[in-house]
Amino acid sequence: MADGILISGGTVVDGTGAAARPGEAVLLRGGRIVALGAAALAQAAPDETRIDATGKTVMPGLIDAHTHLTFGEPTGNDELFHHRTEAYSSMLSAYNARKVLRAGVTSVLDADCLWNIGCELRDAIESGIVEGPRMRAGGQALMTMLGGTAGRMIADEGTTAYATVVKGRDMMVNEIRRQIKYGVDWIKIMVTGLIPSMKGPEVKVWNFDELRTVCDTAHDLNTKVVAHCRNSASTRDAARAGVDLIYHASYMDDEALEAVLEAGSALCPTFTLLGNLADYGAKVGSSPELLEVFRAEIAVTAKQMAKAHAAGVPFLTGSETGFAVTPVGEWHARELEMFVEYMDFSPMDAIVAATRNGAFAMRMEGEVGTLEEGRIADVLVVDGDPLADVTILQDKTAIAEVIKDGKRIDLTTPIPEQKLRSSDQVRFLASCPLTRSLAFTEEQLEKLSHV
Repeated sequence: MADGILISGGTVVDGTGAAARPGEAVLLRGGRIVALGAAALAQAAPDETRIDATGKTVMPGLIDAHTHLTFGEPTGNDELFHHRTEAYSSMLSAYNARKVLRAGVTSVLDADCLWNIGCELRDAIESGIVEGPRMRAGGQALMTMLGGTAGRMIADEGTTAYATVVKGRDMMVNEIRRQIKYGVDWIKIMVTGLIPSMKGPEVKVWNFDELRTVCDTAHDLNTKVVAHCRNSASTRDAARAGVDLIYHASYMDDEALEAVLEAGSALCPTFTLLGNLADYGAKVGSSPELLEVFRAEIAVTAKQMAKAHAAGVPFLTGSETGFAVTPVGEWHARELEMFVEYMDFSPMDAIVAATRNGAFAMRMEGEVGTLEEGRIADVLVVDGDPLADVTILQDKTAIAEVIKDGKRIDLTTPIPEQKLRSSDQVRFLASCPLTRSLAFTEEQLEKLSHV
């Protein structure tokens, strides 16, 4: 039998932003899209696999530009830093990778990781050893000794979990070169962090010259830079220094937006983690004051994000999957809903951000993210219309087909249930993952309220 797949009868949403095309065929062969429309029907061989997509939507696989697949869904930094081993984390990462594909996510950027597992997992997937999404990976995030969101839990020097502290220009340059030597696709900087003695949001813990050193060094070696920025000054300086992709960009003001526009940086707001905590944090023990902080960050940041979108800033979607409140395979597509609800994106614009624009995170523009002739055959068949209701992409029962590299993914064989080791059961923000459904059942909420 030929290796081709003909998908016919469905409505094609090709990821470019073009209008949906009802009843259009798509022909996949040799891992690529070889034809669409009448040409696909004419070129299909009699013995090639046929998928009837009548009444369904055919679209590109989703690209999640902010994941932490190596973290293993910790409930907090204590568990992540002190209850993981390299070997166990590697196996857990491979186990979790399968769940990502089944959620309709065919590509991810995993910008910082435990040890160097991200690069090794990427290579294992490419080698066919592990089933999972196409990956691009970073190493440990670069930090100053002030740390990042973990505050004083980050050691003053050396590597702590997903972070490496760098002091001075020489150490920055050498660490970037070391990470590139061992295979990273991106360098990540934690530009803001929490300082326990300072009440309030994260503060900028890098100066401009330090940021410029990182960007210049990485760019000289053909490597892009992504930055965690949770205040306006950090977003402004990161853009001016040459950061290619900015996570969060929280509380961005007009000066920072102007810097982003001038630099051509892309934004990945990553509202999903905040949204999950704001919506369900009370059920898993988060304080009311913290919930208000999460809600305020979304509300204030979303206004400027909408303004940035209108001005033409490129946006990518990212879920920050990998924590207990954003478990792997469950919440990847919620970011599209957040874009529509909070940032004035149309469902089509949100789909473009999660497909075509995501190719930037993969460093594969023109290769993935759209259904066009010659592109890599990453395709979803969705039982529903995401242009009418973008939340349908969060319903795994609506994902009828996932095709990666022209090969159909098994969506029916159960993945064995993971049982937590006793050493992993540490309470912090949440003591169990939030199970994904379009609406929590009363039974689920009752269970969450007693954990």
